[in-house]
Amino acid sequence: MDPDEQWGSVPVEPIRSIKGKTLQLRVRQGGFSLIEATFAALILVIGLLALAGLFGQSLTSLQNTREDLIAKQKAREALEAVYSARNDATVGFAGIQNVSNGGIFLDGFQPMFLAGPNGIVGTQGQSAVLDRQVLPGKDGLMNTADDEVIPLSNLQRQILIQPLIDSTGNISPDIRQISVTVQVTSPGRGARNYTVTGYVSRFQ
Repeated sequence: MDPDEQWGSVPVEPIRSIKGKTLQLRVRQGGFSLIEATFAALILVIGLLALAGLFGQSLTSLQNTREDLIAKQKAREALEAVYSARNDATVGFAGIQNVSNGGIFLDGFQPMFLAGPNGIVGTQGQSAVLDRQVLPGKDGLMNTADDEVIPLSNLQRQILIQPLIDSTGNISPDIRQISVTVQVTSPGRGARNYTVTGYVSRFQ
């Protein structure tokens, strides 16, 4: 093939002949220019940045959901502990009040300390050890040396015990209302409260 019949690596065919001379159609081989490549790379970077931001938001949402579930669970556990202590006579009905009213339960929001010897959280006898969440480590098993322990340092608990007003407008001497509120504080979301309410009677 005549060298004039090629340009780069793209062969061409003669298209017509005039006076014995062959005219050639030269085809230019296409490709990306530097500007086009730069523009494509820019679009790719923007897309990756948006994807990374979405991934970060998903992780934050997952973390917040985990904390919310823990708060609800801990509120229920505290209320059940009061019932258990009442049923097994660990604490009498007179003691099921806040400290300000002569009972054993601390007033206001308190750190999420573990229960003390009496087995009841939120009292004067509770321990000084923060409650925690324990997750399996790399081996995927619980109660092994590589377990991950996460202290619940961003949670607080309030156990509020109030007298119950009966239908006549008088305070009932035999039943009280217990409200357990667990407050979660997360960066960017502020404080969120989860409350469970129950009633405890003088009579079992």
